[in-house]
Amino acid sequence: MNKFIRYINDHVLFKVANLNTITIIIKMTAGILTSKAIAIFIGVEGMALIGNLRNFIGAVHTFSILGIYNGFVKSISEVKNDALKLSQTLSTAYYLGFISTILLAFFTYYNAEYVNQFLFSANYNYAYVIKIMAVALPFYALNMFSFAIMNGFFKYKILLIINIIGQVLGLLVTLLLIFQNNIDGALVAAVIAPSLILLITVVGFINQRSLASSVKISNVNFGVIKKFAPFAIMGLVTTVAIPMVSILIRNYIIVEVGIKEAGHWEAMQRISDYYLMFINSLMTFYFLPRFSEIDSKKEFRKEVFSFYKTTIPIFAIGLVIIYVLRSILVSLIFSEAFQPTEDLFLWQLLGDFVKVLSIVIAYQFIAKKMFTHFIIIEIFLVVVMYLSSIYLIDIFGVEGAVIGHFVSYLMHYGIILLIFSSSLFGVLPIAKED
Repeated sequence: MNKFIRYINDHVLFKVANLNTITIIIKMTAGILTSKAIAIFIGVEGMALIGNLRNFIGAVHTFSILGIYNGFVKSISEVKNDALKLSQTLSTAYYLGFISTILLAFFTYYNAEYVNQFLFSANYNYAYVIKIMAVALPFYALNMFSFAIMNGFFKYKILLIINIIGQVLGLLVTLLLIFQNNIDGALVAAVIAPSLILLITVVGFINQRSLASSVKISNVNFGVIKKFAPFAIMGLVTTVAIPMVSILIRNYIIVEVGIKEAGHWEAMQRISDYYLMFINSLMTFYFLPRFSEIDSKKEFRKEVFSFYKTTIPIFAIGLVIIYVLRSILVSLIFSEAFQPTEDLFLWQLLGDFVKVLSIVIAYQFIAKKMFTHFIIIEIFLVVVMYLSSIYLIDIFGVEGAVIGHFVSYLMHYGIILLIFSSSLFGVLPIAKED
């Protein structure tokens, strides 16, 4: 435990406090202000529709860059001092992203009507919003390409500044469009805000402009593609499958229960996203690199149980406080029309608690490159999440969706414990004396 606390103090808190916490606070503030504007100017029904678009955008953005962002960053950091390998990495990532983004943009643009029906039903006509998203998609992909390069070269300070400016700019654009055009403005803002940051990124990227000459189609390398493949599959499974399942669940709520209830469920998802930002940041900065460097069951067990003893109690207390103050939080973040959201807190908080317990162990899949295990478990999670939510919605109404959230992560946690049972609970080998 002492080692965990010392590492947090010496490394993680420094990184999080100086590189990530400010961005998270601004992102959370921007999200809360946006939610408040939607609640006031658009209402509960609009919250449900925007939730569907928000999930769809997340899935499309990940798919446009084939989910290789993390693998790209990791590769750059490994080969940045080797000109040829760096050129091969940049070229391969660029042309893969370019081809996939352009194909997806064309497909989305010319199938905007079908996407509109899937997201909003035939009762609404927001196909033009989907077309705007398709046009903006290449700018988002180019921005992420630039971000990955700066991240790979450890340009954390520049990334921090860009993120802060981007969040503020996105918030201002969103609030302005919501104020002027209500739900149409909110939908348009959702699809263009992630791409606007490219203008700022280009300025930050200017000191790396010499790398542009390294991007050559002749340097596209199949070996690099193979290296990206596991990260691509993991990225696509986690950041495409779960948002798409969320859309299916929300659509089911709209049809079977009502659009207002779907808006209440979306409000609960937003609150969950806000408080999970900090815990996710801590786990990303500490556990992935830490699990990558340890090579014994004893160390793995020690790290997991240290987290359970030091961080989980604080997280649990935070969730209890959120539950007690749920009425105030709903009124503060949304409006009185969202008060039924209070009934969803208990199961959502329980599900998020189990989710954190599970994810901290699941980071071992990524750290030890157990990609097959990771993918199978994630597919299992989304299938159970969908089936349990649909079944429970029929019984309990919209509350069934958050109960399904708890049930799916409880089963996910059970399987994770089963897979790592020997590492976490088995008898450790006794060190031999000389």
